Order: sequence, then structure tokens, then C-alpha cells
Amino acid sequence: MDRLDAFLKRLDADAALIHRPENIRYLSGYAGEGCLFVSRDMRVILTDFRYVEQAGRQAPDWRVARTTSERKGPEIARELAAEAGARSMRVETDYLTHDDFLALSEALTGVELRPMAGIPEALRQIKDAEEISCIREASRIASQAFINILPRLHAGMTEIDAKIELEFEMLRLGSEGPAFDTIAAAGVNGSLPHAVPSKHVIAEGELLTLDFGATYRGYLSDITRTVAFGGVSPELRAIYDTVHDAQQLALEAIGPGKRCCDVDRVARDYIDARYPGAFGHSLGHGVGLFIHEQPRVSANDATVLMPGHVVTVEPGVYIPGVGGCRIEDTVIMTSDGFVNAMHAPKHLIEL
Repeated sequence: MDRLDAFLKRLDADAALIHRPENIRYLSGYAGEGCLFVSRDMRVILTDFRYVEQAGRQAPDWRVARTTSERKGPEIARELAAEAGARSMRVETDYLTHDDFLALSEALTGVELRPMAGIPEALRQIKDAEEISCIREASRIASQAFINILPRLHAGMTEIDAKIELEFEMLRLGSEGPAFDTIAAAGVNGSLPHAVPSKHVIAEGELLTLDFGATYRGYLSDITRTVAFGGVSPELRAIYDTVHDAQQLALEAIGPGKRCCDVDRVARDYIDARYPGAFGHSLGHGVGLFIHEQPRVSANDATVLMPGHVVTVEPGVYIPGVGGCRIEDTVIMTSDGFVNAMHAPKHLIEL
């Protein structure tokens, strides 16, 4: 209710329709399909038969309006807008398809539809104690899963094998599911920041980058570790050491009161001096109910970090034809610094 009150104070419209799943869950507690209708005096979940009971359990203080093939969401939204006397409504134009927006526009004649302008996302940037507790548990699960599978990783297995081991272990430890599509990239595939795990057989002398996360009560974690199989070349070891040192420098620079762009610059300058142009993505991003939230720890984001911000710190080096490395932690800003939610080791592990 506190989150909903904060949302309504920023709304600057008579009502709002919320379709983005993470915003639905944040404002109502409901985690199924459908959308929310919100006004000063009304809060309604619109969903179909499959989720009516779930909505009642997860959001008992919300009214539930059942959609059918004959009575679809836009029609019910029109009825609710009339009931609320709404002449203006915020909608998530950055999420709805063009066809969905047209359907709403045709149903809500006489109601001004305005972009949501990121109001829920802005509220979600600062996590409360309960949210942080969930993120820390998701981080604990992911860290422990990595530690647990190390004895099972070996040359001769495929990238897909490594992914299966990791995701199974996270489930065994209590994850509700992967936070995102797990990345397992070995050898020359390591130069692809978002490589899709393949049947590539991991060989001695290769690095394997694992980017993964767990889910706990809807909240996510994000971690990357890179391990070596057998003795790796001096070139690959130098890449690893550079990324490791860059991440440590960024962690030393991060904290409340620091600008995201300044923290990004610390790691980027260090890497660019050694591998120009090999670190092409941002240093990090917010994490919560969605894996890429605001703020962005990037060269273009001047957001000042505050207690309650949860962000990743993930420098990398990617060299086509050679391979790559990324090391990532999820960190939580506090009043006097930060807590690193990840406890998995970061030294170069040689299997």
C-alpha cells in the first residue's frame, strides 16, 4: 500500500493501466498475467479465469475483474474509467505493442492516454528492507551454486552441460528459476558478451565465463565468474587479471554519493589503457524484479547512488578469435558504503 500511495502521488492523471509484469507485482503483489487499473479510489486486477484465484490470494485487497473472449481488457478498462470518472490515464507506451495501444485508444474514446514516463521504475530504484532481503537470498543461492558445481566442471563437457549443472544447482538450493538466460561461453566464444550456450566442447587451456542469477520471491540476482581449464596462456591470464583488477578498482570507487558515470570511468579507463575498445558495454545496471533496472552504471548515467540502490559491477574484456572474461557482483548501497551480496570466489580458479 505504501508503494501504491507513492505511485499515486506521482501519477498526475486520473488513472493508470499497468501492464509490465514487474510493475504489476511491485504495486499489487500479484504475479500472474493481466494488468492493473489504478485510480485514487479504485484498484482492480484485470485477468482471465486461469489467474482469478491466484490474484485473490496474492492481492486480497484488490478487486478482480475477469476478462473473457467476449469481454476483453480494453472494454473492462473503459467501464472502470467511467466508474472512476477518469478523463486522463497513464499507460505504458514503452511496453504495449502498437496493436494493444490502438485497442485501448479505440475503447477509451474521450480519455486522454499519456505515457507512463517510467513512474513505477523510478520508485523501484530504491529497494526497501524486504526487497533487499530477497535480493540477498537470491545472491546467496547463486554464489553457493557456483561453489557447489566447481568439482563437477571439467574439460570435455559442453557449454550446455555447464549451464544445466548451474541451473539445476540453483533450483536445488531454492531458486524459483533462472533470473535470465544463463550464459556459458568457453574459448573463442568468450568474446561474445551474451553468448548462447552451445555444444562447444570445453578444452584444456580455455576460459569459461558463466553469467547467471537466481530468483527468490520474484527478486533476482546477477553474477558472473570466469574459470580456467588447465593451465591457460599468459595472454588469457593477463586478460583475467586486467578484468579482476578493474572490478576491484570500481568496487573501491562505488558507494553512496558517487555518480554512476564516475564509477564506470574508473574501470573503463583502466581497461582501455590495456585493451582499447575491448570493454564495450556499461559497467553495470540496477537489479530487482527485473534483471536490467535503473540506474545504469554507465558513462551516460549521472545518477547519484543512494542507500537502497542495488547495482551490478561487471567489467569485461572481449577479443575476437582469442576469448574473453567478465567478473560481476551484485552490490547493495548502504548509508556508509555497500554490501557485496556475492560470496563466490573471484581469484582465477584453474580446474
